[in-house]
Amino acid sequence: MTRMLGMRRPPLAVLALTLFTSFLLVAPLRPAPASAATPLTVAQAIATQDSSVATVRGYVVGQPTATSTVVTSGFPNDYALALADSPGTTATSQMVYVQVPTAFRSTFGLRTNPSLMGKQVDVTGTLSAYFSHPGLKDGTSFALAGTSGGGGGGTDPSIPPGYYDAATGRTGAALATALHGIIDGNQTLSYTQVWEALKVTDADPANANNVIEFYSGRSIAKSSNGGSVGQWNREHTWPQSHGDFGTTAGPGTDLHHLRPEDVTINSTRGNKDFDNGGSAVTNCTDCFTDADSFEPRDSVKGDLARGLMYMAVRYEGGDGFADLELNNTTNGSTPYLGKISVLLAWSAADPVSTAERTRNNLIYNSYQGNRNPFVDHPEYAEAIW
Repeated sequence: MTRMLGMRRPPLAVLALTLFTSFLLVAPLRPAPASAATPLTVAQAIATQDSSVATVRGYVVGQPTATSTVVTSGFPNDYALALADSPGTTATSQMVYVQVPTAFRSTFGLRTNPSLMGKQVDVTGTLSAYFSHPGLKDGTSFALAGTSGGGGGGTDPSIPPGYYDAATGRTGAALATALHGIIDGNQTLSYTQVWEALKVTDADPANANNVIEFYSGRSIAKSSNGGSVGQWNREHTWPQSHGDFGTTAGPGTDLHHLRPEDVTINSTRGNKDFDNGGSAVTNCTDCFTDADSFEPRDSVKGDLARGLMYMAVRYEGGDGFADLELNNTTNGSTPYLGKISVLLAWSAADPVSTAERTRNNLIYNSYQGNRNPFVDHPEYAEAIW
């Protein structure tokens, strides 16, 4: 079930107990679903076209272009894969056709990655017809067999093996709950420590003495931090007032949403929600603002969206802070932040970059010990919202 926009969820413990009780009362006995540890074979997937969610392991043998047609070269696009139990299979009746969602096309589409031919992959999705043929649709995880999933397609070696196993096969509120369990309990920083951390996570790769301001894109000396005009300070992309969390250790010091920004531009953004349009922002190329919203430059829109999605999943109200939620409006000072429809579009239009993955790894390895799931798996955004 897709997460409802702007609706409050009950505490996780209550939700889990309710779901478990309901399962005991009404669920018939059935075999356990396939997990990442025990994927289905292609033959099993062909025989189990019942709209269930499963992980299927098979060899990439081509790209389906019609019900009975699979091409093995000259791939027209990155939209589909054909999998089989043997890399030499040519009979389409022994193949399962896999839909490749947008988030995975850059790493698992055959036109872009023809070297995938003959490789064994694990794909998690819904067992449902595709091209009027036994298929696997709406994939949530693609990985080379044995890599346990990974960023933007399952091949980022920086992601610890098994880190996202608890999220496998889940969607909607269940996926959000699983991700919360994975990233909760991270190490926290003081607000003073954030100054030094941002000098590392947002360093200018072309000038080790500078940081890159998030909205403006300006390179500025690391030492020029403070509260005066012309300096940079600590921008809460999720405003403190949208949750009343202040700057004590927790959401107010979480590096996954904190960024360096020019003092004046930070003030212009204020606690506004995010949306398209408005008047141009001085000294912030391609930034726009109006009375209740702010639009950053195109090249960081996806980074911004994925940081806010992290916040909405990480802070669920169970650790003394507000339950932060994304919704589809402009809100003012509340635990809500919008607009989720715009953030989803920004995330899709601005894919995860190498710099974004590097920052995620730095936060995980050097500061907080937790990752942003929407950087590692950008497809989780559509699966939840």
